[in-house]
Amino acid sequence: MNFDGIWTPVVTPFGEDGSIQLDTLKNVVDTLIDQGVHGLIIGGTTGEYYALSKEERKQVFDAVAGHAKGRIPIMAGINATTTEDSLELGQHAKAAGFDAILVAAPYYCQPTQEELLTHVRRVDDALDMPIMLYNFPDRTGTPMSLEFIEALRDRPNFQAIKESTGSIERMHSLATEFRDQLQLSCGMDDQVLEFFVWGARSWVCGASNFLAPEHVALYQACVVDQDFVAGRELAMRLLPMLNLLEQGGKFCQYIKHGCELAGLSVGPARAPLLPLSEAEKTSFRRTYDALVQHRG
Repeated sequence: MNFDGIWTPVVTPFGEDGSIQLDTLKNVVDTLIDQGVHGLIIGGTTGEYYALSKEERKQVFDAVAGHAKGRIPIMAGINATTTEDSLELGQHAKAAGFDAILVAAPYYCQPTQEELLTHVRRVDDALDMPIMLYNFPDRTGTPMSLEFIEALRDRPNFQAIKESTGSIERMHSLATEFRDQLQLSCGMDDQVLEFFVWGARSWVCGASNFLAPEHVALYQACVVDQDFVAGRELAMRLLPMLNLLEQGGKFCQYIKHGCELAGLSVGPARAPLLPLSEAEKTSFRRTYDALVQHRG
């Protein structure tokens, strides 16, 4: 499977009572497709999968697959604390019509590398779908070592990796030693230019929920046109926002507030995450306005 392009990890809209708003979700999907993103991820970190029940996650899979299937590639995030739950979610996503799955290390339990290898092999055996690995040890507590990746060479379904460690050295290793094994996807937004320079052709980017045109333009410049001078100019415009998201400590809340500013009423993040303060909203609005004033 080709994972090139801008992949948006779609937000999960909530009402003020905390319920999932499926009609709003479909509107978000339509907007992203209209704005030219290349793929959608449902059930990622930005979608607050950790705050949804298993049944709610299946409900979201069904809604998006029924609405978007055939219009754009869709990938299902199936991470859970147990292998059995991951398999159940993956089987549901496959039956719904998803094209690929996003597989991270089960969070909190901190499996060893051998245990993690057994986990992902079981997922592969059970689902037989294209897989993007998701390496984000700051969130999961468990890294995907280079030795772990090497051990998957004989598994052709492992086709891409979203790399979110922030380590430039590790990104270099993936871009050189593993370039014939895995498609490299940027998962550290404030390093996207570095990823593209080193040959990545994919970017999983939460801010594309509300800044899709800017993300698509940067991808077009760097990956399609190979114009890194133009790419650097576009990246410089985006960088204040990307820095705020990566370093501000309230990623999901900022993404959802950005959607609100862009005209998508996706509601609050679920507890324990709290709403942004007025000062945080004001600071974010300044950064947002400075960025979108360059549009068309």
